[in-house]
Amino acid sequence: MNINRKDFLRLGGLAAATSLVTGLTSCVTTNKKDTPSTSTLKPMAADVVPISVAEREARIAKAQRLLSEQNIGALVLDAGTTMHYFTGLRWWPSERSMLVIIPAKGEVKYISPAFEEARLREQITIGKDVYAWQEDESPFRLAVKAIKDAGVAAGDIAVEENVRFFIVNGIRKEGPSFNLVSGDSITIPCRMIKSAAEIKLMQQASNITLAAIKHSVGLLREGMTQGELSSLIMKTQNQLGGNADFALCLFAKSSAFPHGSKQPQKLQKGDIVLMDCGCTLHGYNSDITRTVVFGAEPTKRQQEIWSLEKQAQAAGFAAAQIGAPCEAVDAAARKVITDAGFGPEYQLPGLPHRTGHGIGLDGHEWGNMVKGNKQLLVPGMCFSIEPTISIIGEFGVRLEDCVYMTENGPKWFSEPSKSIFEPFG
Repeated sequence: MNINRKDFLRLGGLAAATSLVTGLTSCVTTNKKDTPSTSTLKPMAADVVPISVAEREARIAKAQRLLSEQNIGALVLDAGTTMHYFTGLRWWPSERSMLVIIPAKGEVKYISPAFEEARLREQITIGKDVYAWQEDESPFRLAVKAIKDAGVAAGDIAVEENVRFFIVNGIRKEGPSFNLVSGDSITIPCRMIKSAAEIKLMQQASNITLAAIKHSVGLLREGMTQGELSSLIMKTQNQLGGNADFALCLFAKSSAFPHGSKQPQKLQKGDIVLMDCGCTLHGYNSDITRTVVFGAEPTKRQQEIWSLEKQAQAAGFAAAQIGAPCEAVDAAARKVITDAGFGPEYQLPGLPHRTGHGIGLDGHEWGNMVKGNKQLLVPGMCFSIEPTISIIGEFGVRLEDCVYMTENGPKWFSEPSKSIFEPFG
């Protein structure tokens, strides 16, 4: 539905216009008792399919191929998203180490506290070998034993980047014949390239977040705090079937700080409202930012900066072509902003941070759109395009949508804003 400026004002501002777009009936001045409740929202994730065991087995096979090609004997994983990526396990990273060993050849092996073994076995879907250690024993000695049982007596052993130092140090002491090396050359090529199943989960997570922002903009009211809007968006994401992760909401001058200010803000007519939000679905993340003006016609200055931000985001998208380096996305978006007299580089007023970040099981992953990153864009990479314009003392504007790379170039997970009057496409 298209809404021109005249209709925008007649309807009472952005919140009212958004209410029509999303099928709601509230407006900026509606009393709380008249506003649409989240109880009217229907879950959007009922038909979503989680990652299959077969796909995780294929991931392990790829890791093992990379290990063999690089003459590395095994990969060590600590609790976290990479462990989940390969095995499906979710485990708290406590001081009692639970580790996964992926040998270059053979089955996956698990190092577990003995009293947790039964709980671990309930969750294991790949492999069966569990090395259980008692409270007065060393888990690292068992990790070394598991690696040697896989036929690796010496040489390089890869360690995933989030493995904690005390674990690395413990394995080093227990296995002096091993040379511990970075596992980046194994894990990044696996995790950075998303499958169709991963992209589908991220797509639905994005759908949920965008719907939550739309709904919540229809409930903006004068005097609302940033925290109240954040709580509303979080609640809405949960009700729509996502696992709400964050909702950074910034009003007026605080929107100039990319991650906010400690100064409390209450919403007033004419304020910029910046909403940077995300949820997870079966572990996969969304990340969307919308910037709107509350309850009044945007000023000429607000319209100019918002339009410049839109141009910068579009330039970043156009530069995201197969075979181009990641840094080209940042350079293209940044050029639009600097050509308009902002910056240069990271100087304010202007764009103070990289233009985008990789996204997947972690909200920020490898594949940053930043100067110096020569990584070439290939199908399956997923990342944000979000060239903030920050003007300290006035306001900031950020439009953030994520893309996934196809053989034919980038595709949006969420349709970008069309204009300051049509923030939801």
